[in-house]
Amino acid sequence: MQYDADRAGDLALALLFLTLHDGTRVWKGVDWDVLAHLHARGLIEDPRNRAKSLVLTEAGLERAEAMFREYLAPAG
Repeated sequence: MQYDADRAGDLALALLFLTLHDGTRVWKGVDWDVLAHLHARGLIEDPRNRAKSLVLTEAGLERAEAMFREYLAPAG
Protein backbone atom coordinates (compact mmCIF):
# COMPACT_ATOMS: atom_id res chain seq x y z
CA MET A 1 0.00 0.00 0.00
CA GLN A 2 1.34 3.44 -0.92
CA TYR A 3 0.79 6.54 1.15
CA ASP A 4 1.90 10.15 1.40
CA ALA A 5 4.85 10.00 3.81
CA ASP A 6 4.44 13.65 4.83
CA ARG A 7 0.75 13.19 5.67
CA ALA A 8 1.48 9.93 7.52
CA GLY A 9 4.17 11.71 9.52
CA ASP A 10 1.83 14.57 10.36
CA LEU A 11 -0.90 12.20 11.52
CA ALA A 12 1.65 10.25 13.56
CA LEU A 13 2.72 13.51 15.24
CA ALA A 14 -0.90 14.31 16.02
CA LEU A 15 -1.32 10.90 17.65
CA LEU A 16 2.00 11.21 19.47
CA PHE A 17 0.76 14.54 20.85
CA LEU A 18 -1.96 12.59 22.69
CA THR A 19 0.74 11.00 24.86
CA LEU A 20 2.71 14.20 25.54
CA HIS A 21 4.28 14.32 29.01
CA ASP A 22 7.22 16.04 30.72
CA GLY A 23 7.11 18.93 28.26
CA THR A 24 8.36 17.31 25.04
CA ARG A 25 8.32 13.54 25.61
CA VAL A 26 5.84 11.20 23.93
CA TRP A 27 5.48 7.42 23.91
CA LYS A 28 6.80 5.73 20.80
CA GLY A 29 4.52 3.15 19.28
CA VAL A 30 4.55 4.21 15.65
CA ASP A 31 5.92 2.41 12.59
CA TRP A 32 9.73 2.70 12.43
CA ASP A 33 9.66 3.98 8.84
CA VAL A 34 7.37 6.82 9.89
CA LEU A 35 9.63 7.60 12.86
CA ALA A 36 12.69 7.60 10.59
CA HIS A 37 10.90 10.01 8.27
CA LEU A 38 10.00 12.34 11.17
CA HIS A 39 13.60 12.21 12.39
CA ALA A 40 14.90 13.03 8.90
CA ARG A 41 12.54 16.05 8.85
CA GLY A 42 13.98 17.23 12.18
CA LEU A 43 10.69 16.85 14.05
CA ILE A 44 11.86 14.22 16.57
CA GLU A 45 15.20 13.28 18.06
CA ASP A 46 16.74 9.96 16.99
CA PRO A 47 14.21 7.23 17.91
CA ARG A 48 16.82 4.45 17.93
CA ASN A 49 17.42 3.98 21.65
CA ARG A 50 16.15 1.88 24.54
CA ALA A 51 13.75 4.50 25.88
CA LYS A 52 10.03 3.84 25.42
CA SER A 53 9.38 7.46 24.59
CA LEU A 54 10.55 9.97 21.99
CA VAL A 55 11.67 13.56 22.28
CA LEU A 56 10.01 16.09 20.01
CA THR A 57 12.16 18.92 18.70
CA GLU A 58 10.79 22.44 19.08
CA ALA A 59 9.63 22.31 15.46
CA GLY A 60 8.15 18.85 16.06
CA LEU A 61 6.20 20.02 19.09
CA GLU A 62 4.76 22.95 17.14
CA ARG A 63 3.90 20.71 14.17
CA ALA A 64 2.39 18.01 16.43
CA GLU A 65 0.09 20.50 18.10
CA ALA A 66 -0.93 22.03 14.76
CA MET A 67 -1.68 18.59 13.30
CA PHE A 68 -3.56 17.59 16.43
CA ARG A 69 -5.72 20.70 16.11
CA GLU A 70 -6.25 20.18 12.38
CA TYR A 71 -7.06 16.46 12.42
CA LEU A 72 -8.22 15.60 15.93
CA ALA A 73 -9.46 18.65 17.83
CA PRO A 74 -13.22 18.77 18.26
CA ALA A 75 -15.08 21.23 16.05
CA GLY A 76 -16.50 24.24 17.72
